[in-house]
Amino acid sequence: MGVLIIKIIGLIIVTIGVISICDARDLSKKFFSDSDKNSSAMILRISGFIIAIMGGIAVYLS
Repeated sequence: MGVLIIKIIGLIIVTIGVISICDARDLSKKFFSDSDKNSSAMILRISGFIIAIMGGIAVYLS
């Protein structure tokens, strides 16, 4: 039962990472200032990639 819960949480983390990669431009327009759209979109994509990798590792190891 615990392994299933860890896999579900890992998949949710992967989903959040992928959404932040795909919608980085829209999220940067919504939450950050207009002057730093490109740099904030790049930071969101990099952090989304790292978050997705961490969730994938959690799913793979459980």
